[in-house]
Amino acid sequence: MADPKDDTTPSVQKGIPQPASLNPDWTPKTRRKRSQAGEYIAGILGGDRVLLSQAITLIESKQVKHQILAHEIIEACLPYSGNSIRIGITGVPGVGKSTFIEALGQNLSASGRKLAVLAIDPSSQISKGSILGDKTRMAKLSADPSVYIRPSAAGESLGGVARKTRETLILCEAAGFDTLIIETVGVGQSEVAVHSMVDFFLLLLLPGAGDELQGIKRGIVEMADLIAVNKADGDNQPKAKRAAADYRNALHLFPPKVSHWTVQVLTCSALSGIGIAEIWGVIQEFRNFIESNGFFQHQRQSQSRYWLHETIQQSLREQFYHHPQVAALLNEKEAEVLIQKQSPFHAAEDLVRLFLDSNK
Repeated sequence: MADPKDDTTPSVQKGIPQPASLNPDWTPKTRRKRSQAGEYIAGILGGDRVLLSQAITLIESKQVKHQILAHEIIEACLPYSGNSIRIGITGVPGVGKSTFIEALGQNLSASGRKLAVLAIDPSSQISKGSILGDKTRMAKLSADPSVYIRPSAAGESLGGVARKTRETLILCEAAGFDTLIIETVGVGQSEVAVHSMVDFFLLLLLPGAGDELQGIKRGIVEMADLIAVNKADGDNQPKAKRAAADYRNALHLFPPKVSHWTVQVLTCSALSGIGIAEIWGVIQEFRNFIESNGFFQHQRQSQSRYWLHETIQQSLREQFYHHPQVAALLNEKEAEVLIQKQSPFHAAEDLVRLFLDSNK
């Protein structure tokens, strides 16, 4: 019997009586660490969700050994990706994004599609983890065997979009999911990053267009391929119809989209399911339209180019600020800038020159 005073016994707290085990024959199993990429790759291509989730955790990890393994997995899965429709969904807080996704997801599942939802949550300032809990907010959808939901903490990179979302897309597609939805935190900088990794961008809005339309950044509306006025049920129906008409009028002030697609405005109710099938019909119509005019392939290539340069900039930024000599001199340069002893531009040049010279 283990000595209760022995701190090395994990199941016994020092000085506290322990209850009898419910199963005296049970012994905890040590979780085997997977060190070979091949096991992950085979599991992902075979649709193993446990291995898919573990591989995504490797992608999100900041440990170097995990990153090396994740890159090997991503490269192997890349040829099996790209065969899905990628949908970005955004909207102001309270518009009902999660409820809408659950309604749309149930519709897609019933039609035989396999759906992966990547929900970008605000990060907890204490644990840095996801705090909204999309699996809780999409209870019915999370229990669907043809649906995979992955909440990710937004963190501080790419304006609130989880840093590795694009790599996660690749793994989900390789795992056989033919429809991917990225739910963003809300209307802000994160939508720019999401737009650069999806085929179709849906903006959800609330009834009552006036003040809300002015409060939404023009760039967010310009990115939308479809505007849907949610919560168009009960007493809200007349208000939703007026809002939709206002949005249609406002869209005439925007330049034509590069894809030549005409943005539509619909009303829907995620709670009652009204308009959900029509929205999916528009998404399919859009996919057929941009495939027929060649924009689909052009956009996918442009997005890959964008993420190449974005990753280069991010990598250089991280290397710069983690460089020991730069870190040692940075505070001194900041102090000189604050007392106007040196301009911000010359101080920056000194730091960059130090970084480059030290890497020759």
